[in-house]
Amino acid sequence: MKNSSGDEAVGGAVTLGLLAAWALHDLEELATVPGWWRRNLPALRERYPGMPEAVWRRAGSVNGREFAVAVGAMAAVVASASVAGRLTGGRSATYQTALHAFGLHGLVHLAQAGLVRGYTPGVATSPLIVVPFTLWARHRLRRAGVLRATRPRDLAVGLGFAGAATVGAHAVARRLTKA
Repeated sequence: MKNSSGDEAVGGAVTLGLLAAWALHDLEELATVPGWWRRNLPALRERYPGMPEAVWRRAGSVNGREFAVAVGAMAAVVASASVAGRLTGGRSATYQTALHAFGLHGLVHLAQAGLVRGYTPGVATSPLIVVPFTLWARHRLRRAGVLRATRPRDLAVGLGFAGAATVGAHAVARRLTKA
């Protein structure tokens, strides 16, 4: 199916699929993050003594309720980006940035597992869902002629987007769960 500009149309599987893939991935994180931190924080502190104490305190203070609220806040970000992608046939810069962020997020999970030399929350679904979905969606966007050229700067923006959204989601969660 072609759109009005003659490009192949990008459907909901590509755009709204970002939200679905993200939800599947975050189900793993919801199920594992709080318990994983409780079990692994002492060993991580010992293995990485140069890490600032504030990082360890913050990591150890996130409870399951706060993490679930942060995931909900992130859901709003990903849903908004996915809808923007759907409404623009995949052309939305916000959608494409979120897609890059999602794929890079999966690679970060793989790197974390390598540093820890074992399981970390999110690493099981990263090679099964996150990275393959991102590559497939990018392929579909490219084939439809709507994928923006991806430069190193775009990847940095994607990582920045993911980082800012994560910090924002956790700030919202902290505020809501302390009220």
